[in-house]
Amino acid sequence: MPVRSTVVGDKRLTVLRLLSCLLCSPVILMVGLALPVEARADGFPATAALADKGFVVGAQARLLDSGESLGSIAPDQQMTPASVSKLYTAAAALKQWGPQKRFTTELRSDGVIVDGVLKGDLFLDGGGDPGMTSEDYWLLVQGLASRGIRRIDGRVLASQWRFGPVNCITTDRCDARTRTRHAFDAQLTSTAVDFATWCMRVMPGAAEGVPARISSCAGPATLTRVDNRVTTVSQGSTGISAERTTVNDEDTMVLSGQIQLGSAPTSVYRSSADPAAQTLKTLESLMSDAGIAVTGGFAATSSRPAETTQVLSAVEGKPLQEQLLRMLNYSNNFMADVLALDLASGTPSMASAGAALDAFATGIPGHGPVDMRSGSGLTPESQTSARGVTALLDHMYHQPALFPVFVAGMQTPVNGPMNFIRRGSQRFQQSVMLKTGTLNEPVPVRAVAGYFRTQSGRWGAFTVMVNGRAPTPYINWTTTLEAVASDIDVMIASH
Repeated sequence: MPVRSTVVGDKRLTVLRLLSCLLCSPVILMVGLALPVEARADGFPATAALADKGFVVGAQARLLDSGESLGSIAPDQQMTPASVSKLYTAAAALKQWGPQKRFTTELRSDGVIVDGVLKGDLFLDGGGDPGMTSEDYWLLVQGLASRGIRRIDGRVLASQWRFGPVNCITTDRCDARTRTRHAFDAQLTSTAVDFATWCMRVMPGAAEGVPARISSCAGPATLTRVDNRVTTVSQGSTGISAERTTVNDEDTMVLSGQIQLGSAPTSVYRSSADPAAQTLKTLESLMSDAGIAVTGGFAATSSRPAETTQVLSAVEGKPLQEQLLRMLNYSNNFMADVLALDLASGTPSMASAGAALDAFATGIPGHGPVDMRSGSGLTPESQTSARGVTALLDHMYHQPALFPVFVAGMQTPVNGPMNFIRRGSQRFQQSVMLKTGTLNEPVPVRAVAGYFRTQSGRWGAFTVMVNGRAPTPYINWTTTLEAVASDIDVMIASH
């Protein structure tokens, strides 16, 4: 049965800047996880105090040049990492492909082109690119137009032969097949666009009292049905709520609230129920704009294009190093899970994706037990330890060709895109690079891991995971980060 996980901080910036969103939760058995008293004050006195509030705490910090331990709390305790899991995905992808890996998406056909007419089906061969956007698909369609194609006498088929639609294994994603108020719960496929998320731009109407104007973030067409209940007002602030509902395989964006007259457009993001269908609607719109007619309609398929098909247009996605920067900075669940599926052997599934990450982690010296169920951390059952995460950070630090790319995706609190991490002293905020993870159900999870530079310029790594034993008590990020920042700040100052 799927397990519910709840994410906080569900925001997106723009389609091309990438959305933020997600962090999620794990299901773990917390019975009998009392922390050893002798370990509780070892280098993490402020963090250890969280255990007195009823939470399970695991932590470790070490210097990376000497391996010297600077502190620990139950470092081998198996815990839920939430979005800290994305560090495993990023590291495994870098080790597998290197920073310049690009995924290729192609339009293929075995038909012939006669007087501007492609006689035969056109296949969209999705390459498992986690970052394909509407702009990339525009380039694909322009490739067809440059061949002089003005009509396709056949079907346009979105091929999900690599993977998709991927079976949901958390309640969030399963529920999102019919309705959602989030972007973090996007469905997974190798043939997606815009992170499997609808983006609507809401603009004030021409006068007070009239409905707001709605368009797609990528152009004037909305591509899916919109139920517009947003009113233009002259007084009061802008406030818009959105829900995507799905009936009879048709997505509807239900928008309500108000927008102030003369204000700037507001972008709203919600995951789509069927990413391949969303991709096909995007292609249909772009082909229409390019003057390319399609006589046979649009459909998704799980069949692989035959070897006899030829590439008519292709787009290479952004290099992996750029994809990871976006994935980690904005904690993008869709990107992380698609990358993990790309790493999977055999028939890609969430289980095989998790197994690929486990195999990678098992090869890290000193890591210890691990059980990753996804690349994003949305799966509440994922388990690792503070020692394991710190071993991962240590391992990547000693990969000179990969470390700069790996650490670049983390946030320095003083200037990172997520404001909630701006806690602690200025010294702490300027001296750490970190990744956070957040889940609220079935138990609260706050996890943070990353690197720090000491006063003398030495590199250190740290991991802190705080897991609840039940849905309550709730723990906020301010409490967690202020405790972690206090302890790490002492380590920075003392070395």
